[in-house]
Amino acid sequence: MNEKVKLGLKENWMQFTILVIVNAFVGGMVGLERTIFPKFAEIEFGIASKTAILSFIIAFGITKAITNYFTGKLANKYGRKNLLLVGWLFAIPIPFILIYATSWNWVLFANVLLGINQGLTWSSTVVMKIDLVGEKDRGLAMGINEFAGYFAVGVVAFLTGIIAQKYGITPYPFYLGIGISILGLFLSYFFVRDTRVFVHKEQETSKTNKQENVFLETSFKDRTLSTITQAGLVNNLNDGMIWGLLPILLISLNYDSKSIGIIAAIYPAVWGIGQLVTGRMADIYSKKGMLFWGMLAQGLAILLIPFFTSFYQLIIIASILGAGTALVYPTFLSAIADATNPNQRAESIGVFRLWRDLGYAVGAIVSGIIADLFGVTYAVMSIGAITILSSIIIKFRMPETIK
Repeated sequence: MNEKVKLGLKENWMQFTILVIVNAFVGGMVGLERTIFPKFAEIEFGIASKTAILSFIIAFGITKAITNYFTGKLANKYGRKNLLLVGWLFAIPIPFILIYATSWNWVLFANVLLGINQGLTWSSTVVMKIDLVGEKDRGLAMGINEFAGYFAVGVVAFLTGIIAQKYGITPYPFYLGIGISILGLFLSYFFVRDTRVFVHKEQETSKTNKQENVFLETSFKDRTLSTITQAGLVNNLNDGMIWGLLPILLISLNYDSKSIGIIAAIYPAVWGIGQLVTGRMADIYSKKGMLFWGMLAQGLAILLIPFFTSFYQLIIIASILGAGTALVYPTFLSAIADATNPNQRAESIGVFRLWRDLGYAVGAIVSGIIADLFGVTYAVMSIGAITILSSIIIKFRMPETIK
């Protein structure tokens, strides 16, 4: 059986392309909330506290993080495709709950479902693509995967801003979610094939040692894996702040829904498109260097936000932030995959994604509390400083080369 299995992007391009399309639908589900949710909270439910508004990101981040871990843990046992399908089943009720929600608790429940959906679907597509391509094209594969997901986040964020401007905050923007979830499930069921057999093929030639405790090594002990993991957490910590506080800041500066939609969409769109280039770079250049410069660029861009508030200045800042994130995002996953044994790869990626997506919750909590106590400006600058600190940790703790 293994003789017929060939690793590589070119050798498996059809299945790879289907997974890219599926991941675009996965990203689209997150894009539903990217632009309009702070205003949705205030208009529909009268919620003004920054911490309370950001509670939807906290619910999403914690649930997604835990689901990531178990998706990685269970991928070998139950199969990647089965977990992908279960993830889409959790997506289908989400837009209906948001449309008919009578209290903020229903919105939080929808975001718990969204976290489960994202953890199961995105983790599965990441692992499946890494399975298919083998070692040579891993960075490129992750670049394409993350491009599809985050470009879709940007497109849907832009569309919801336009729809909200024309037709109101609800229900019309959420109709997009109904179509996305149904199409995602349809594609996954009829066209995606499981990829566990590719892992067995790669294991035949792998020289990477197995770890005694994948969780501890990835989280704390291994200098490569744990340094990447802290940077992943900080990356999503600042993304959680941007997701929740940037629209609030823009509202305070009297931007309308359409302008907020454009600014909010630029960041994930540049992040998404940039990964087509940076993913390939991760196969060629120093992963440590890319992670350092990417985190540094993010931190500096965030520090500039409170001081440059015209529309075009914010577009430039959002573009720098997106470019910095593009440098690190596919590199995280490629570097984790390089540093782990193929049979433990899904679990190690799951542990990394557990901590990375806990960053959403940590970022929302920290930035929300600081914003309520001292104002949005202080919250933004604090997150920028934490991001720069993360780049310094990469510089001095992470070994120079991964094989």
